[in-house]
Amino acid sequence: MTREIGSAFSFASRWPLRARLAPLAFALVPFLAWPDAAGAAQTAEQGARADPSELRICAAANELPYSNRDEAGFENKIAKTIADAMGRKARFVWLDKPGIYIVRDLLNQKRCDVVVGLDTGDQRVLTTRPYFRTGYVFVQRKNASLKIDGWRSPDLRKARNIGFVDGSPPSVMMNEIDLYNTHFNYMKSLVNFKSRRNQYIRVDPRRMVGEVANGKADVAVAFAPEVARYVAGNADVVLTVIADDNKRSDGKHVPHHFNQSMGVRKGDTALLSELNKAIDASWPQIEAVLKAEGIPMLKITKASRAEAPAAGEATHRRADRPSSKRTGRD
Repeated sequence: MTREIGSAFSFASRWPLRARLAPLAFALVPFLAWPDAAGAAQTAEQGARADPSELRICAAANELPYSNRDEAGFENKIAKTIADAMGRKARFVWLDKPGIYIVRDLLNQKRCDVVVGLDTGDQRVLTTRPYFRTGYVFVQRKNASLKIDGWRSPDLRKARNIGFVDGSPPSVMMNEIDLYNTHFNYMKSLVNFKSRRNQYIRVDPRRMVGEVANGKADVAVAFAPEVARYVAGNADVVLTVIADDNKRSDGKHVPHHFNQSMGVRKGDTALLSELNKAIDASWPQIEAVLKAEGIPMLKITKASRAEAPAAGEATHRRADRPSSKRTGRD
């Protein structure tokens, strides 16, 4: 779902947020552009095995709350709803690597055909019309004395520890309000001080919420789909959606709200059309999944439908490059 705070939107999206990001942090690894050998060798064979009665869904094997092998993730549930609306059987193609590699190692290798939970307009794929819009949130204890509802809230400076993902839009704003360095050590503690050098690191969203609930941190800032399940399951915490009016000192908008879509390979316009029809037909069921998850849903306006990450802009999740707007899935 930024690593280089000074550059124009180098923040590492459901950052996804996949980001699609998970709360995620990324390292720039030179060999990431190369698909794994096993996946490349299986491309033709697995592509030929596609069964028209099935919908092959690219999915992370261990990335809750989005997806896991037990199909307990909310994106697993949405995918099955879509398959039913298309009159197909959902077949998950699992990736044991982090979900950030799904587009590269599964979708682009034709081992599966649909990715659930990408930013609308993700330039690596063709995306469906958005099926929901959500954003970043503050997580606090319900009985907190601090009043925090935006990045300019004075009480942010009183917070003992603030949890956030390095490389995300919140990290940009933490830098803008001169709190990044203050909370740097705590932020690094969330990944047990592991270095991002030459490796991918995901911040556990359950831990982020748990440390607010137990008082170790006063605030956590995360992409809502990452933490909503854990907030809903803990009576001691509450989330607050952050407004999408945040800017850097140079006036550049720092997006906090994002439309979410499904993605297919470029050129697969027939499947894209089918998915759009299925989204319309199954919207009540999709909405029910999102509400059960506790994800705050924002209005998809005409203006927001036109939003799309520009080349080199960040996505909040699920992109295996450092210039992804949230915390990406590739």
